[in-house]
Amino acid sequence: MENNENIKLQISKLEEKYKDSGQDLSSYLDGLLYERYLTYWDYIHLDTLLSLQIPRTHFPDEEIFIMYHQITELYFKLILHEQKQLVDDKTQEIAFFVEKANRINSYFKVLISSFGVMITGMQREQFLQFRMALLPASGFQSAQYRMIEMYATPLENLVHHTQRNSFSSENSIEDLYENIYWKKGATDKDTGEKTLTLKQFEYRYTPRFIRIAKQIENKTIYHKYLQLPTEDRENKELIKALKDLDLNANVNWPLMHLGSAYKYLAKDKKPIDATGGTNWKEYLPPSFQKVIFFPELYSKDELNDWGKQWIDHIFNPEKIEN
Repeated sequence: MENNENIKLQISKLEEKYKDSGQDLSSYLDGLLYERYLTYWDYIHLDTLLSLQIPRTHFPDEEIFIMYHQITELYFKLILHEQKQLVDDKTQEIAFFVEKANRINSYFKVLISSFGVMITGMQREQFLQFRMALLPASGFQSAQYRMIEMYATPLENLVHHTQRNSFSSENSIEDLYENIYWKKGATDKDTGEKTLTLKQFEYRYTPRFIRIAKQIENKTIYHKYLQLPTEDRENKELIKALKDLDLNANVNWPLMHLGSAYKYLAKDKKPIDATGGTNWKEYLPPSFQKVIFFPELYSKDELNDWGKQWIDHIFNPEKIEN
């Protein structure tokens, strides 16, 4: 009897749900009756997913290269998924803030640990050959990663550190974006000419970046932190989570890239150009870029020494696994 009552209640709720749809509940029940059972492979579109690896050469390790970058972009999407919830949150509950920050860190940790696939998972000889078919594409062109940075901190914190003191929130979004740090990574420092990689990237994504920057103006994760009550801003668990996020995104992640670049692009102390023409030896080291999402959390000495304690061994090629 109790089960019948539950069924009646559920039917009543369904009738209420669908009454404004223009169809009665019976029509929706017919649809449910005719619908096929859901399978795992249909639910996650497995066949489509496994068909997206399309190498441009015959070298087997190129497929590893493609899949690794696709997996990375999926993790970037997970990070953005959590960031957007933080930015949109109106409650400012500290437990929610900590939970989301910790989730983001867990995704970054997976990415950082997985970079061994890139460092030791391909033959260097194959990489140096198939990469020539990828020009001018480059991981530099990951729009999702640029969005992660934009959701984390205001654009003035992403201006190249040599110019950062000359900019503030008073500058227009367009001016701040024009001086964002990563553009120098794909610009010839002698001529000032942008690489084709950067030109393509800007043409494809600049309107979207500007739109996002305007949507989240004064609402980035850093803004959300600064807007918390004093007691919550001093929460040790939250501070640790945000510092870990800074360390993961702005030190450990670029250092893994740097280690991979040394493995595949450095030979006899003469570095090979990256596929997109990025000056990776100057672009990747954290101590050179000094990108910091949450500067309020650090002392002046910590800001000045950002990334230095991690960088020395990376620049020693003998410590990179051959």
